[in-house]
Amino acid sequence: MKGMTLEAMAKACHGTLSGAVGMQYLTAEGIVIDSRKVLDDYVFVAIQGERTDGHDYIDQVFEKGALAVVTEHPLDIRKPHILVASTKQALKDLAAFYLTMLDIRVVGISGSVGKTSTKEIISSVLSQKYCVHKTEGNFNNEIGLPLTIFKIREEHQIAVLEMGISEFGEMHRLASIARPDLAVITNIGPCHLETLKTRDGVLKAKTEMFSHLPDDACVILNGDDDKLCTISQVQKKEPFFYGIGADRPQTAAYHEKAAYASDIENLGLKGIRLTIHFGSDSFSAHIPIPGKHNVYNALCAAVTGKQLGLTNDEIRMGLEQARTIDGRTNLIDTGSMIIIDDCYNANPVSMKASIDVLATASGRTVAVLGDMNELGDDKQALHYEVGRYLAEKGIHVLFTAGTLSQEIAKAAAEHNPNCEIYAFAGRDEMLKHLLPFLKTGDAVLVKASHFMEFHEVVEAVITI
Repeated sequence: MKGMTLEAMAKACHGTLSGAVGMQYLTAEGIVIDSRKVLDDYVFVAIQGERTDGHDYIDQVFEKGALAVVTEHPLDIRKPHILVASTKQALKDLAAFYLTMLDIRVVGISGSVGKTSTKEIISSVLSQKYCVHKTEGNFNNEIGLPLTIFKIREEHQIAVLEMGISEFGEMHRLASIARPDLAVITNIGPCHLETLKTRDGVLKAKTEMFSHLPDDACVILNGDDDKLCTISQVQKKEPFFYGIGADRPQTAAYHEKAAYASDIENLGLKGIRLTIHFGSDSFSAHIPIPGKHNVYNALCAAVTGKQLGLTNDEIRMGLEQARTIDGRTNLIDTGSMIIIDDCYNANPVSMKASIDVLATASGRTVAVLGDMNELGDDKQALHYEVGRYLAEKGIHVLFTAGTLSQEIAKAAAEHNPNCEIYAFAGRDEMLKHLLPFLKTGDAVLVKASHFMEFHEVVEAVITI
């Protein structure tokens, strides 16, 4: 890490440094909250978690070579420690301070659907010109974002940071840390409705990001989203919009799209071919990730690349090299069947997008779906709508697990009598029937909200 002295860290997190006589100008090599990841000269931040308390490991981390600890508890030791009122807040304060010390551009990504896929595609594009650091996995909350930032090193030129929220005020806290130079919002969907209530609430919560942008920041938005397209200015500047086709929605407050796609060819599980236009300039590319929704992710990456000085060839190469991560429309070829591993999380919009991908597969199509979380009062209707959509897409077989997913099964049965439907109360019971049912040539979609732990379904199917 660059120049993070103990004295500077204590000041940044409003803490009191003790036990560091003659050591206050020593610098940290890293900052972690997991005692198992402590190395020589690391600083350990003791977080009170749901299952364990980091304060219980303070002696252990010093034995492993820690330079100092950040603690909420007064310590009677002669080793460097910073006493703070809240270690969780200290973690965020330290991350914000560390970013100010770095010569790096920050791309901040939020949205209801597609944050992780967009982050991966943007990173692939920007890597054609820059040394890029990106959010690993889903480290996108008030703990994960600081930990991602602490892994930035001096050689990095761009940080692509994903920011996920579920309540009002959370984006204020995340964006005040990241202060993005380029602020990206992919879409506004019916997510986290238990706390945000409506899509207008989602819009309000996501756009809290705009209050924390540097003066020279640019904003990149999905111009086909009926909520985002109504944003006319951010910091007295018009955002950069992207979408499919040059036409803009009737409700759009913007004049034209900075980038748009045409000549879209769906190649099924082999991805998408399209032409991307920047005004009168254009180029063609093959996106190797299936699903029409990835057209929007590619356009977002293209606009981001343009804003950071990439050529069309560099953008095209980045798009064509893009890949997904486990649990996010990740295609797994077992030799006997294709698994569409999209099990990390789910909401109505992403469910329908994944069903679209499955519908392009050859052979028997099998959807293995579970409950979607945090949908508020309309949760049953939203599950029913997914089932109706699946039926209309002609999916051959449906397996569901969970109470709310009974509504998916009910709708599928009512709208497509030819669909084979098997509904179960729980995941494990479903697996007992699913595994012997599957056969060579099947295409299998696995998707549910994270709490359903459908990664175990993917692991079980792979072993068939």
